[in-house]
Amino acid sequence: MFRARFLAGIRKVGLATPKKIPPKWRVDCRAMGKGLPALTYLARYLYRGVIDEKNILHDDGTSVTYRYKDSQTDKMKTRTVKGADFIWLLLQHVLPKGFRRVRDYCFLHGNAKYLLKVIQSALGVISIPWKLVTRASFKCPCCSHPMIIVGFILPKKGYG
Repeated sequence: MFRARFLAGIRKVGLATPKKIPPKWRVDCRAMGKGLPALTYLARYLYRGVIDEKNILHDDGTSVTYRYKDSQTDKMKTRTVKGADFIWLLLQHVLPKGFRRVRDYCFLHGNAKYLLKVIQSALGVISIPWKLVTRASFKCPCCSHPMIIVGFILPKKGYG
C-alpha cells in the first residue's frame, strides 16, 4: 500500500520515477557479520542521517554528485546520479511512520550513561574502577560498638 501511494504521490507532483523500480519492495537482510563489522555497518544508521550535507558535492538542477565510503574497499568515492535517482536512494533509508531510531531507547538513551558503562563492563569492553561505598554504621547505645544489620522488618500492608 505504501509503495502505491508513494509512487502516486511522486507522479502527482510531476517528478519522474526511476526507471528500475522493483516490482516488490523488500528489506535487504544480508548478514553483516558479528562484532565490529556489524557495529560499523549499523553505526551509519543509528546516530546521524543517511548522508551528511558536506558529502553532497554538486547539484546542477538535474544531477547530484555526492561522496560516499565504499564498504568493499573502505575508500571514499564520488558518484553522479539524476536528481530523482538521488531522492530514490535517499528515501530508501527513511524510517516508516511509527518507527524511531535505535539510539533513543534503553542503554543507548542519552540519560543511560551509567547503565551503558555497566553493560560494557559486563561484556568486557571496558573496565570500570568500582568505588566501594561506605555505609553509615549504627552504634550500640550500650557499648558503642558498631552493630551488624541482619535483616529488615517491612511494615504490614495497611500501615503508613
